[in-house]
Amino acid sequence: MKPWILGLTGGIGSGKSAVAQHFIEHGVHLVDADQAARWVVEPGRPALQQIAEHFGSEVLLADGQLNRPALRARVFADGHERRWLEALLHPLIRQEITAYLARAESPYAILVSPLLVESGQHELTQRILVVDAPERLRIARTMQRDQTTAEQVQAILQAQASREERLRYADDVLVNDRDLDWLRGEVERLHNFYLSLSGGQP
Repeated sequence: MKPWILGLTGGIGSGKSAVAQHFIEHGVHLVDADQAARWVVEPGRPALQQIAEHFGSEVLLADGQLNRPALRARVFADGHERRWLEALLHPLIRQEITAYLARAESPYAILVSPLLVESGQHELTQRILVVDAPERLRIARTMQRDQTTAEQVQAILQAQASREERLRYADDVLVNDRDLDWLRGEVERLHNFYLSLSGGQP
């Protein structure tokens, strides 16, 4: 039986990493799209070579690793360059994710992605769980976690899909506005529900 795929997403500061961790504790196979995005640009992978050829050596560090801040500065300043990079990376990231999910041995597997909706990665899933929290709380959590300003967090919020858009795709919504014990209980409840589903559908 091939496991069905649950997409797990949520805006910055919603607590999706904590939720993902609780699912892992229940033995659920999980792949993180952010990690896949890092794997595809490791030294020795073709994507890194293409990026260096396109943007020049200033996007590489002395040890041959990708200089993320330099690349980010280039692509955020120029929509055309950003689209070039996305066209290169999105299919490769999708391949990594698909290969990793194919190795899952749990009854269902999870794809965690902050950009599940925006990147089209939701097409790889049979069901979507959105972790949500009031914006005020999300901003406070992120400022505390990243030692950053409210303005910087606001800028990231603007770049992500709107909360309404994410919720439109949701099959399940977990409002994470209480403590960790409560959250652990909610994940357990969802996990037991997911084990009863076939192909992600009741």
